[in-house]
This record gives sequence, structure tokens and C-alpha cells, in this order.
Amino acid sequence: MRCSIVVLSILMLLIGCKENRQNLNLSEGIWLVELDVMDSQVLPFNLKVNKKDDGIYAMQIFNAEEVIDVDEIEIKGDSIIMQTPVFEGYLAGTFTENSIQGQFIKESLDRIVPFKAIFGSEDRFKAKNESTNRNVTGIWETYFSPDLKEEYVGKGIFLQEDNRVTGTFRTTTGDYRYLDGILDGDSLKLSAFDGAHAFLFNARVTDSTMNGVFYSGNHFKEPFVATRNDGFELPNPDSLTFLNDGYDKLAFTFPDVEGNLISLSDDTYQDKVVVVQLMGTWCPNCLDETKFLVDYLEENNDIEVIGLAFESAKTKEIAIEGIERLKERIGVDYPILLAQYGTYDKQKAQEKLPMLNHVLSYPTTIFVDKKGNVRKIHTGFNGPATGEKFIEFKKDFNELMTELLSE
Repeated sequence: MRCSIVVLSILMLLIGCKENRQNLNLSEGIWLVELDVMDSQVLPFNLKVNKKDDGIYAMQIFNAEEVIDVDEIEIKGDSIIMQTPVFEGYLAGTFTENSIQGQFIKESLDRIVPFKAIFGSEDRFKAKNESTNRNVTGIWETYFSPDLKEEYVGKGIFLQEDNRVTGTFRTTTGDYRYLDGILDGDSLKLSAFDGAHAFLFNARVTDSTMNGVFYSGNHFKEPFVATRNDGFELPNPDSLTFLNDGYDKLAFTFPDVEGNLISLSDDTYQDKVVVVQLMGTWCPNCLDETKFLVDYLEENNDIEVIGLAFESAKTKEIAIEGIERLKERIGVDYPILLAQYGTYDKQKAQEKLPMLNHVLSYPTTIFVDKKGNVRKIHTGFNGPATGEKFIEFKKDFNELMTELLSE
């Protein structure tokens, strides 16, 4: 409740008190944005500001090879709101020509992260050392929250050129996006911001080990350790989620955004290959998979896809708005059903689908053949940031579709 009041106060300040002032101008070019996370750490990312011929601003967020276009920008007086695409998170603040001071806000989770932005600074991280004799290029066997009951395994995949490092951590539930940073002496610093998640990884490294801390916004942190291991691989994502004993079919009935109840038993899905996507509009890995499915359906109209959305939005109406926003922004033609709102808790999600042993990850992708049998369940999604794993997923997906369609 307190956080909601703070958010309301911020919005009233930004929108309501500047009506009689002329709009100021933002400097065009590269900005450095720094979010205040935990332990007095800052999470940086780069933002490019352009002003189009019609006087409307457009921005781009950069994370390694990822470029996120931001075209929903409201300016009134010296106040600005920058809505990130698809996701509910937004940046709100007050600005001068060369600076912005404000908050990154996710209302459904009552999260507010302060930030500042400065024009003209291109270095994501400031290096204290002119050079480093270490190189983290390669594969790293990683354990988050090691020796704790929350421990889980990851796979670090990194490329270093001079002191710049890019790559990601893969886990059994997906990847940690396009990480971008530096190796400064023995200090590894990586970050990513996409409007849904704000990730910062700090670690001390040797030639063969990492020891660090992972921060997610200003609400969560955990330690991690890693060792160089070029032969390491994560568990097979097709083996982690399966049907419980006593079940041989997937079954559900949930409403679409118009309130129509949709079920796998509907005539539309009889004698069809169906891909069922457990997802959320708040989930970047789900967005990656949704884009992949949209692209696939543009070239192939011989399968059906159904999305089951597990939403963090506090009300049904806000959850539906989020689904409609995703469908419009990404061009989703297949139905996305509202399976749950108010929380994306995985245990509650599994209760909605009791035939599954668990819901381990968003997304989870369930492949149903023409007879209605579940042929494969894929946990997580290796998005474009994973490079070869993303290419491998696309190849496996196409091969499975060919097999199921030929039956």
C-alpha cells in the first residue's frame, strides 16, 4: 500500500504540476543510465535519444547486440515518462538538457528503483585499470546460491575482446539476457536492462574461477561461484517437466481477452498439432519465445498455438491490458488465455495444471500431437542471447513440427 501511494505521488508530480511550463529539450545522442541497486551498487545501461522530424522523441536501449526501441515517451514541462515496449515497467523522472533523475517503476510488484542519467557518457562501466592479463572467454560451470537449499546451476557463456565482455548465463529456466560489461583487472562487471528485469553481476575472477554476487533490481541478490569448464552442459530441458502418473493428456479451460472460454477439446484443435506456451507478459524469455512463434506462424499456418498467461498484475483488467499490449506490439494472432493473475507463483500455476509434475519455468512449452497426446515438454527458453543454443532450439522445433505434421 505504501509503495502504491509513492507511485501515485510520483505520477501526480510528473504529470500534474508542470502544465504551464514549456517543454524542455533532451540532448540527442548517447546517455548513460545508472540504477541504484543494493549494497551501494549501480547498474548501468546505455540509452540513445533521437528527435524525429515531427518533434517526437524516440529512444533505444542497448545491451550488447540487443537494441530495444522505446517509442512511448511522454514529456510535460521538465517531466518525462518512458514506457518500455511490451513490459509494464517504465522510467519516470524530471530532466534538464543533459540529465534525468527519476525512478524505474513496476507497479504490479510495488517496486521502485531510483536512477540517474547523464548525457554524453558512452562507457557502460568505468575501468580503473588500463589493461588486464585475464580473459573470461569460454564456458563456465556456475552455481547460484551455492550450498544453500535455493542452489541452482547455470552455464556462463562469454566472449572477451580487449576488456569488453559480452555473453549470458543460461539456467534450466532460461537465460539472463544480453549481458554487457568489462573485465577490469580481476573484476568482472556485467549488466542488462530490458524494461522487465534489471540484472547486475559483479565477480572477482582468476584464470579458472569466479566468485561474485548477482543483483536483480534493488529487491534481490544472491552469491554465485563458477569454474571454467568447456565441456559443461545443463540438464536436458526436455526431461525436466513431464506428465504425472495417471494422466495421459493435457487439459485446461481458460478465458481469452474477450472472456471466451477456450479448451484443447474445442473443435479448432481436433486433429491438429498444438503448441501450448506457459508464459507471462512480464517475462523476457517468454517474449523471445513469443517472437519466435510469431515468426514461425508467418511462414507456417499448419499448427495451432495457445498461450497460457500467468500474470503478476493485481487485477484481471490490468492483466488483460497487458496481454492485449503484447499481442498488439508483437503481432500475436494466436489466442493468449488468462490462466492466472495477481501472482505468477509457480506452485499456484501447477495447481491449475495438475497433470504436470511441476511448473519449473516461464516459458514452458508443451507439444501436443494430432491425437491429443503430449509428445514433448520443453522447460525454459534459450533466446537469441545464447547464440548456438537458440539456433539449436529452432532446428529442433522445426524437426519436431515436421515429424508431428507428417503423422
